[in-house]
Amino acid sequence: MSTTPLTRSAPSAAALRTAVGRFLPVVLTAVVILGSWQLVVTIFDVPSFIVPAPVEISSAFRSEFGTIMSASVITVRAVLLGLLLGAVAGVSVALALSRFPGVSGPVLTAAVIINCAPIVALAPIFNNWFGVTNPMSKAGVAAVMVFFPVLVNTTRGLLQVSPLHLEIMQSLAAQPRQVALMLRLPNALPYLFNALKLGSTLAVIGVIVTEYFGGPSNALGVYIAYQAALPRFEYAWAGIAVASALGLLLFGATSLLERLLMPWHESLHDSDS
Repeated sequence: MSTTPLTRSAPSAAALRTAVGRFLPVVLTAVVILGSWQLVVTIFDVPSFIVPAPVEISSAFRSEFGTIMSASVITVRAVLLGLLLGAVAGVSVALALSRFPGVSGPVLTAAVIINCAPIVALAPIFNNWFGVTNPMSKAGVAAVMVFFPVLVNTTRGLLQVSPLHLEIMQSLAAQPRQVALMLRLPNALPYLFNALKLGSTLAVIGVIVTEYFGGPSNALGVYIAYQAALPRFEYAWAGIAVASALGLLLFGATSLLERLLMPWHESLHDSDS
């Protein structure tokens, strides 16, 4: 009778230790970086136009909390739209390429070459196409930045299936659609989520930079550019910190979705061990 509570508490204690061991180094690293930042700025009297102190940035964030959060909502909508469009387009083209493996090599090579170009340079062009205040002008740049990593990684995952598994599906007279849904797509999920983790941060960068070239007056990128031009650099850095937090939040949400959709994958078990 007395061993039951101990048996139940053992896994929870182990899970708590695992969680602490995972997040404690991150917290300590953040404390060390922020503390060193504050110390250097204070000792050397660094001007705010170079780097404001974390205390000043925190104070600016608190005083402009409502404005910054409202601007973040506008930016997040464009980020999510661009991420969705880029992911859907990338997966769709990857599925088409998996049906014709012979042309996948040249297409992927061309995609890699195009991706080397500065995609954010499309910002003024998209602003002219869709209008400065249209969310599609921002989401379009984000979609292009997401499209290429999703296309390349998903195509590799769709094509790098086990020949034995393909032979089994063929011996069962599986249709190409069944092979894609039951074999290629599950194999490509880890590749897709790796691309989405990268794409989630790229989408934030694409939208913020595009907003520098013009956008709704209450967008986060416009807010950062406006505060830097005043100049009120601690307020600009507060906006930058929120933009960074948005990228981290989307990365974490993608990682959580990965765990929910593919708990069977060995990489997730390796990270837990």
